[in-house]
Amino acid sequence: MPICSNSRKPSLNALWLFIAVAFPLFLQAQSDNVRRLKLIFAGDIMGHETQIRAAEVEKDKLYDYTPCFEYVAPILKQADLAIGNLELTLPGKPPYTGYPMFKSPEELALALRHAGFDLLVTSNNHSNDGGLNGVINTLNTLDNYNFYHTGTFRDSLERNDFYPLIVYKNDFRLAFLNYTYGTNGLITKPPSVVNLIDEQLIAADMETARQMAPDFIIVIMHWGDEYQIIENKTQRDLAAKLIGWGADLVIGAHPHVVQPVRQETAAGADSTGRKVWTAYSLGNYISGQRKINTDGGMMLEVELQKTLPAGPTALTDIAFIPTWVWIQTLPTGKRHYRILPVAAFEQENNALPKLSETDRALLKRHGAALRKHLPAIRERVIRAEDLLSE
Repeated sequence: MPICSNSRKPSLNALWLFIAVAFPLFLQAQSDNVRRLKLIFAGDIMGHETQIRAAEVEKDKLYDYTPCFEYVAPILKQADLAIGNLELTLPGKPPYTGYPMFKSPEELALALRHAGFDLLVTSNNHSNDGGLNGVINTLNTLDNYNFYHTGTFRDSLERNDFYPLIVYKNDFRLAFLNYTYGTNGLITKPPSVVNLIDEQLIAADMETARQMAPDFIIVIMHWGDEYQIIENKTQRDLAAKLIGWGADLVIGAHPHVVQPVRQETAAGADSTGRKVWTAYSLGNYISGQRKINTDGGMMLEVELQKTLPAGPTALTDIAFIPTWVWIQTLPTGKRHYRILPVAAFEQENNALPKLSETDRALLKRHGAALRKHLPAIRERVIRAEDLLSE
């Protein structure tokens, strides 16, 4: 008896049925293996005297910084990790002072955590403003509020054990490193450690980071010339070296103004030509400075993606969010500092506080300047409804 042909191969209809059922399942399996991670970086978190007074509820006893972050908290909380530059110390007791020795109440850290920050870097030119107690109590406070942190350490043993900082999130393994150009001439008192920019040290730390096999290496540098909107040659040269040593993303702080974001290439004759995004300065996130370009900054939003179990990690999206600091005067005469996402406040919206014509003009000026200054990346436009959805 001849063998039926249908027993040897499926009919066309059966084949299409198989494709219709199996292919979506294959795509779903692929999708289930894709992991994404959204990071948001904020610039300099300062503590000027005017900010301390604005947060004061009871002098030397109670402070409230939560109004500062009311309109950025919804954005920060959308991120898987929100990272900021804490450019001050938290000594834990008065007197609290602003420039030139930044010593702020611990309630600032509580407000930052409540707003959605997860990781704070602490190596900057004001790391030693509170002396040894300032370094140690700052770290104790950040630990108490369950922050990740890096850049300063209680002693060299702690640095050896916990540096580079490794953060696990959403199946990603990230390495963070942080350094400053100096500490305003204030000596780091033993046994504390402040990471300084020393190329030999950084190269060794980067080698350690690579050996840890993270998915992504992020280096946050405190560098550059204050108030200069273009990075200097030293920054560019060091960024190229960092990339050559393995950095996958370089974030800058210190100038108190926004500097360019661009892709830079690794230095060295043996460079692979790998291009890495470098944000030279994110500007002021919150501060008492009011001169042009210092009254605001930006948040940088980055998305990473990889496919499990062992696919490479790629930076799939990068965008900036212009922010401006509004000093709101209440009917009582009390002042609040508030960080505003520029796009949401450029036009009047009855659901949001009303700005004066002068304030709105300053906010718009800052937004226009950043859009012109950052042509290499797109703006993530924040609307009023994005801030009112909580």
